[in-house]
Amino acid sequence: MLPAFGIPPAGVVALQTVDWFWLIHPAAAVVIVYPLLGMVLRLGLQARARRLGQTKLPVTSGRDHADLGRWLTAAVVAAVLVALVVVILSKVLLGDGPIDLARMALLALVTAGTAVSFSCLWLVKRAVYRGSFALLCWIGLIGLGLQPEVWRLGDNPFQPAFWQSHFWGGIGLCGLMLFSMAAKPETQRSLRWRRLHLSANVLAALVFLAQGISGPRDLLEIPLHWQKPAIYACDFGARQCPAAAPAQP
Repeated sequence: MLPAFGIPPAGVVALQTVDWFWLIHPAAAVVIVYPLLGMVLRLGLQARARRLGQTKLPVTSGRDHADLGRWLTAAVVAAVLVALVVVILSKVLLGDGPIDLARMALLALVTAGTAVSFSCLWLVKRAVYRGSFALLCWIGLIGLGLQPEVWRLGDNPFQPAFWQSHFWGGIGLCGLMLFSMAAKPETQRSLRWRRLHLSANVLAALVFLAQGISGPRDLLEIPLHWQKPAIYACDFGARQCPAAAPAQP
């Protein structure tokens, strides 16, 4: 029996292999996404200050901001895609019911199509192609996220739970990032597009802040794999759990 505060006794490894896979998404956010976000925001402020003549900065500040923004978008999309794949596969493979191979094959095609769409977005130049591949990538993420294995607080935008959902926040964030990446040439040429880019990225920064709060909140609510039978036997509405069986002498 584990002692209080979830600290295992010496020699006990609490995490199983599936639990380590579930940690890939938050680890990527902490190690890759948020450090990149800080650099992109800093370079964006520098590029804007240089454009307004408020300071003398290298002409490369704007280009560096755009290039790192592309890598930030790639990191966000990859982190979300990995999270969705891990959740779906772990629940399907470790579930009690039979595996629907046709459905799994279809989801594999959607996953591959989403990754290919983003790769094409990175490479194409024409506006219609950039917009199309950005939209296809976003639709692929939404389609994977709407699978029954993916837990969401709510799907109704007219309810508060929808706006508190870490999943929907991530999907909205991917949409904003994909839009900024797809509209990069227009942003560089047009003042109107720069203003739209600025508005979208201010909103994205706020969503990043909300994600940094809702992510750890959800981690506290996800039990380890071997703990799930006992945790899910609890009554979450009444905040009560079945009485533990007495320890055998």
